[in-house]
Amino acid sequence: MRLARIETSDGPVAGEYEDGYVHADETYEVGVDGELLPPCDPSALYCVGRNYAETLDQMDYERPEEPDFFIKPPASLLGHEEPIAYPEFTNELTYAGELAAVIDEPCHDLSEDDVPEVVRGYTIMNDVDALDQQGRTARKAFDGSGPLGPWIETDVDPTDIDTWTDVNDERRQDANTELMLFDPYEVVSFLSKRFTFRPGDVVAFGSPANPGLIEPGDTVEITYENVGTLRNSVVGAEE
Repeated sequence: MRLARIETSDGPVAGEYEDGYVHADETYEVGVDGELLPPCDPSALYCVGRNYAETLDQMDYERPEEPDFFIKPPASLLGHEEPIAYPEFTNELTYAGELAAVIDEPCHDLSEDDVPEVVRGYTIMNDVDALDQQGRTARKAFDGSGPLGPWIETDVDPTDIDTWTDVNDERRQDANTELMLFDPYEVVSFLSKRFTFRPGDVVAFGSPANPGLIEPGDTVEITYENVGTLRNSVVGAEE
């Protein structure tokens, strides 16, 4: 099942997504009755970095002994097809295509076996990064740095998903989630021992190799097989 949120004239509506429609108490056609919103309303986005060996080699990072994480605020969110505004404070904006879990209930101190019971499903995040800024918060936590969507897929095995990222129809990333150093269940369990999750919170699992630069006019499409494709175009800040 795919769960989506749509902005309507009556406000945000959540329901089941199927073939361009969101079914709730009424049925809404995407693009006619409203546009897709980020598929959840998190209090925070917990993001893991350095979680693929090839990425470590490419970026000359040391292999972490435990998940290496940072946090994006709700203000970072963008929906599917919503434009990414190129910030005026950076000259090095990058994409990174990531799988993300959406938490379904308040929870804390989970075992790995507990994780499937508290995850609503999986979606896709673009970890947009202003690479030339100092410190992760400045680089990764600004407005519009967390495109998320297009929906939540409730029936998928997160440990074995093919993924690819295309920029202007050119393949830039190509991997499988089985190559993660820490699998999704390990990551959610690890973070739950430090934070109390709330319904709608997001946990993103890091990017495969080849995150790269984007410019105004570029279109980024991130696909996770059996989940969906998140698509956003980059525009100048003045737009």
